[in-house]
Amino acid sequence: MTATAPREEQLWSRCAGCASLLYRKRLRRNLDVCPECGEHARLGAPERLRQLVDPGSLRPLSGRLPEADPIDFVDVLPYPHRLTAARASTGLAEAVVCGTATIGGHPAVLAVMDFRFLGGSLGCAVGELITRAAERALDDRTALILVTASGGARMQEGALSLMQMATVSQAIAALREAGLLTVSVLTDPTYGGVAASFATNTDLVLAESGARMGFAGPRVIRQVTGRALPEGFQTADFLLRHGQVDMVVQRRSLRGRLMALLAATRAARPVRPPVPRQELAPRRERLAGAESAPPLAGDGRDAFTGPPGTPAPGGEPGSTACDAWDTVRVARHPGRPTTLDYLDSVFDGFVELHGDRLGADCPAVVGGVARLDGRHVMVIGHQKGHTTAELVARNFGMASPAGHRKALRLMRLAARLGLPVVTLVDTPGADPGVDAEEQGQAAAIAENILTLTVLPTPVLAVITGEGGSGGALALAVADRVLMLQHAVYSVISPEGCAAILWPDRSAAPQAARALRLTAPDLRRLGVVDEIVPEPAPAAHDDPAETARRLRAALLANLLPLLDVPPAMLVRLRRQRFRRFGAARFAARAGAR
Repeated sequence: MTATAPREEQLWSRCAGCASLLYRKRLRRNLDVCPECGEHARLGAPERLRQLVDPGSLRPLSGRLPEADPIDFVDVLPYPHRLTAARASTGLAEAVVCGTATIGGHPAVLAVMDFRFLGGSLGCAVGELITRAAERALDDRTALILVTASGGARMQEGALSLMQMATVSQAIAALREAGLLTVSVLTDPTYGGVAASFATNTDLVLAESGARMGFAGPRVIRQVTGRALPEGFQTADFLLRHGQVDMVVQRRSLRGRLMALLAATRAARPVRPPVPRQELAPRRERLAGAESAPPLAGDGRDAFTGPPGTPAPGGEPGSTACDAWDTVRVARHPGRPTTLDYLDSVFDGFVELHGDRLGADCPAVVGGVARLDGRHVMVIGHQKGHTTAELVARNFGMASPAGHRKALRLMRLAARLGLPVVTLVDTPGADPGVDAEEQGQAAAIAENILTLTVLPTPVLAVITGEGGSGGALALAVADRVLMLQHAVYSVISPEGCAAILWPDRSAAPQAARALRLTAPDLRRLGVVDEIVPEPAPAAHDDPAETARRLRAALLANLLPLLDVPPAMLVRLRRQRFRRFGAARFAARAGAR
């Protein structure tokens, strides 16, 4: 619906679907659904909650989040100014509202996103709030209902916003393990990092009529592929036809469907072994022992990995070896060693395994069994290539859903065989094509992320070139994350960020600096644990020496993990990603 006055002051609204002029009170009585054409207008989080929960039952979750600007991001406006404007225009503290309530008398915890607040983007505070909601559902042993409306991860918080995909996913995994129902309700629109994590990795996925969901947005897909999009592409009915949602629900029926699901779940709940105390304890108790745990990312207790006498990239703290845009160009160099190059030079006896067992084999992902200093490991990585023909054949290292499902199959196989997993990340992002969306790209990435949070075997990830968005994170939820000196890791490409937040794409160098995507930046933020130095001037100038240094770094990080019991590995991995909450980075920003 379109109008010029604030919504609560409107007498009339014009339907965005059929252009009918509608009396506002009548429209509100019809739950903001056009009575002429059925167009479902977008709802803010407060109105959505009023429609779903029993009157008077909502209890907002307590705990105020501190202000946070974790990477001091500035485009044409400083990030804090954008936050202030969003809070003033919506009356909300952040892009999600969380609370406990009853629906038809059935208790639940709800997290409802609001697209009006910076496009419902997923940042550290939003991830923290949704994770707290999931932890509350675990403590109360009730269902968790997520209502999503988001353009994706929040660019202004760089790779830290990307980490929230893993943080929330592991909270969903804990609810799965406890036998508690999780439901996501997709509303219009749900895209990017939200679609590729908690919006699609819940037990049940409902789509409100008219909702659109996908990993990549229609404009991006048209730009990348040059193809016209199918009729109704990424709409709720499209998702239902392609098996990506459980049901499509009219808004007037949504509350009733949720009531029925909650009632059936409570009536049929199986008898389960008691949940371990550390899983049911309050969040502060579960994390109380973190200080005695082995070193985690960015805690100041782990060192730069390199040959004796090698200085850490970037020299003194706070500096970088070269400009961020120059680093992006080096990371994309066609001569840079690929995963297959490293499999030949770092590992021994590689045996490649193909296929997702569902009908396809994606050439952008290679994986199989290999040896590292005599120890068998499962190695999985993105494969780009060096020549134009190789790059095209491998889709520039952009994995399709089949590629992510092949990686998932190999990870699970490694866990069953007791093999550690080593992943080599080098992708501009996941495949944004029409076919990928039809085959469930977002859900494939989401399942990889969720599975890695609970995989009972050591996982070691290396960012070797480009680490682009959710496509990179799908292989990078690990016990230890290493990064080559001239690699980059980001929530979005500099060109994509510039196109959205600056007047034109020519601002890509500025966006690269603002995103804090270089290895020294990410090491300071705790996103990566160690930096592997490259021979001067870069890896492609001396691939043999690069391989030697990478091999030494892999052994130094993998060997200690082999002695950690599987249950402890999973617990420490979860603590690692749970630490990417808003409070930690707000405190860090305040210290600066």
